[in-house]
Amino acid sequence: MTKYLISFPSAAMDLSGEDLRAVSEESHAVVQEAKDAGVWVFGGGIDESVPPVIVDAEGTVTEGTYPQTKELEGGYAVLELPSREAALEWAAKIAASCRCAQEVRAFQYDPAS
Repeated sequence: MTKYLISFPSAAMDLSGEDLRAVSEESHAVVQEAKDAGVWVFGGGIDESVPPVIVDAEGTVTEGTYPQTKELEGGYAVLELPSREAALEWAAKIAASCRCAQEVRAFQYDPAS
């Protein structure tokens, strides 16, 4: 089984308050479906009110982030699935509930995880 990251940036969800309520209900239903199917590993949205920091090997904390991840925000789900095709099917369900396209990436195999 491979773990897949299914994600979207915050800007992809441009919704009114009424639509946001429906999206919340529908996306929670998809999360529950994934949990019931036994494929849910983890998910959530990045709290954009908390600024990112970088911590080096000595424990020094620096405000900010790597330049290439400056715009890292939005929603994320990690699912453990038998195939890429299954990941694409789950991404379509998430996309329908969130009203925005989803990016799908596979994690490299790690026997310790």
